[in-house]
Amino acid sequence: MTNETTAPQPAPGAPARPPAGRYGPEPSAARRRLAVVAIAAAAVVGLAVVVVIGLRLASEPVRHDMVGFDVEGPERIEVTFDVSMAPGTTARCTIDALAESYAQVGTVDVTVGPVETLESRWTVGVATSELATTGVVESCRVVE
Repeated sequence: MTNETTAPQPAPGAPARPPAGRYGPEPSAARRRLAVVAIAAAAVVGLAVVVVIGLRLASEPVRHDMVGFDVEGPERIEVTFDVSMAPGTTARCTIDALAESYAQVGTVDVTVGPVETLESRWTVGVATSELATTGVVESCRVVE
């Protein structure tokens, strides 16, 4: 005589579910609706944040992009960068020269523009107090 017990098997094609009560009470229909509403609200808030960030970036009057730099020796570096701004606009850009330790070893403010095109390329020399290993555009802002 053997004592075998078999667990009830779900009907073929039925979704597999854990035994009732194993992981807490079964979620009610109201709880499911609340979860859907919470997820939808989080998605709306996330979309609003993305739109605000996009509008803020799109409304920047001056944008800059690094192109490259050329170390000319222990006392000078040349930095090349692109500036995007409305034609007729003048901007002031701050260019920094950095040492290997990321210490600032030179800086210069340069006026760019007014220009006749949306994008323009600039190369600026920066005097350094010691050997610079990189040059960066720290910022560009409209001059009024």
